[in-house]
Amino acid sequence: MNRVVKGVPDGQSGGRHVSPPAAGVRLPWSAVPVELRDAVEERLGGRVVEAVTQPGGFSPGVAARLRSGNGNRAFVKAVGPTPNPDSPDIHRAEARIAAALPDRTPAPRLLGSFDRDGWVVLLFEDVEGAMPAQPWVLAELDRVLAALGDLAESLTPAPVAAPPVAVRFSEQFQGWRRLAEAHHRGDDTLDGLDPWARRHLTELADMEAGWSTAAKGTTLAHADLRADNLLLTRDRVLVVDWPWACVAAPWFDLLVMLPSVRMQGGPPPGSLFDDHPVARNADPASVTAVLTALTGYFVGQARRPAPPGLPTLREFQGAQGRAGLEWLRARVGWR
Repeated sequence: MNRVVKGVPDGQSGGRHVSPPAAGVRLPWSAVPVELRDAVEERLGGRVVEAVTQPGGFSPGVAARLRSGNGNRAFVKAVGPTPNPDSPDIHRAEARIAAALPDRTPAPRLLGSFDRDGWVVLLFEDVEGAMPAQPWVLAELDRVLAALGDLAESLTPAPVAAPPVAVRFSEQFQGWRRLAEAHHRGDDTLDGLDPWARRHLTELADMEAGWSTAAKGTTLAHADLRADNLLLTRDRVLVVDWPWACVAAPWFDLLVMLPSVRMQGGPPPGSLFDDHPVARNADPASVTAVLTALTGYFVGQARRPAPPGLPTLREFQGAQGRAGLEWLRARVGWR
């Protein structure tokens, strides 16, 4: 599969680069309890002599490339019950999915996982790769978009037991409805809300309500694709961090990713979506309903306080919300 982003010279980015960083509070390898470090070293067959913390991503814990004295390498992710009490369960979900992914999946192989005293540690094969450049370089975006199409094809039907998308995001994708209800109760004055969204809040809430049926499908979706969840090697595009995986429409991952592409300097998402092979048979009304729900989630989350250990998350979600609104407004044509 091969597609070319049109309308922007190769090697340049389109749109604006206004992206806040995807950054959690990183902990050093030494913060992992000693008994868990011992378990990792046993798996590696030697003592860790080098641990290099990696940037990028929202995990508020350890994310480091390890090298043992015998030369074995691995990538470790680890979180404890602080600073964010929700993070261990997210790592547990990732361990379940990563362990079940077929060998053909373009993702780092899970070497082992350890769960003790509130800490969860995941050990993956170490991959020599890099995140896509920011702002987006169009040659790299072409690679990612082509790989996304291959991913959807290879994961249809879903080869892993995962929840339906309607179950996975039932609580999250109610942003517009919750804003409308809070405003009706007098709990939210809607200060700071985009004027267009404020004018059409009732219509957006109504359209959002149909997202779960619209997103239904048989494809295993990663459901959180962004630049910081991708690794580019010389000849592959690898997808990392799978805790939110679910069964959805084949175009769900593409739609979820494109607002982040736009906010990180990429082209407008509408043409990227419409021209992509995975969206070829997508029902337009279904796409609009899911885009409405996704955008409402980002907009609503951005109005909340930052969760512990994730200081840039709300700003990041707000930027995705603005990119989603730009796409949604162009798609529905409302004034």
